[in-house]
Amino acid sequence: MKTFAVFGDPIAHSVSPRLHNKAIADLGLKALYTRVLLKDGSELINKFKSLKLNGANVTLPHKEWALNLADEASDIARKIGSANTLVLKNDKIYAYNTDAPGFLKAIKNFKDVKKAIVLGAGGTANAITYALKEQGVDVCILNRSKDRLEKFKDECKCFSWDNYEEQKFDLVINSTSAGLKDNFLPAPKEILKSIFKDAKFAFDVIYGKQTPFLEMAKQNSLDVKDGADMLLYQAVLALNLFFNNTLDESKIERSMREIFYL
Repeated sequence: MKTFAVFGDPIAHSVSPRLHNKAIADLGLKALYTRVLLKDGSELINKFKSLKLNGANVTLPHKEWALNLADEASDIARKIGSANTLVLKNDKIYAYNTDAPGFLKAIKNFKDVKKAIVLGAGGTANAITYALKEQGVDVCILNRSKDRLEKFKDECKCFSWDNYEEQKFDLVINSTSAGLKDNFLPAPKEILKSIFKDAKFAFDVIYGKQTPFLEMAKQNSLDVKDGADMLLYQAVLALNLFFNNTLDESKIERSMREIFYL
């Protein structure tokens, strides 16, 4: 039997075990999937090995650790600079990123997006920025501090909260955990007001709750979407990677999607 897990901090909220175990049961696979609270990202691979896992998903805040500590990584994961999926193959741990294609599928109904701003500069922001730029979208990054912006500066305009310059955007994305376990916004309210003023769409990677970010976007008449579909699509791709891309992804999606309607 294969064993899989999702690592993160926090992790108790994660619906990933329900998604994966539902598909595993429906497809008649011999496997189980659980969640693991991991405080120290540098211990990710040690924990993976000690639990004798065959594969894992990695969520906030450990996606960059996942890439950097793996034995091998896909070209896309390397280009993005983070990984959300680990797979054990031939005694090596391989890192992949299914967030980027999952995000693009999730926002397919947001039409004519030419300019976007990503709030946050962590591993999820890496994937979203890569995905948008691959589609020809002009991307800006806004982060609380300057220290994490360096990696984006060759590809994007970057701002910290204290030097933000007002601009117009079609799409606003929260890639941070603000609002997940609190009522915080991912940026100061006055900055968000100026960003939302001319925007059309807002996307929050957080799923399963109405975050302050999405509530404020609605109040400013934006079309909004949470991270449920991104979670779904990246999970479909991840489960197929766990089984060496031998599964029918349409069957995985149908099975997992039922979780959101239970």
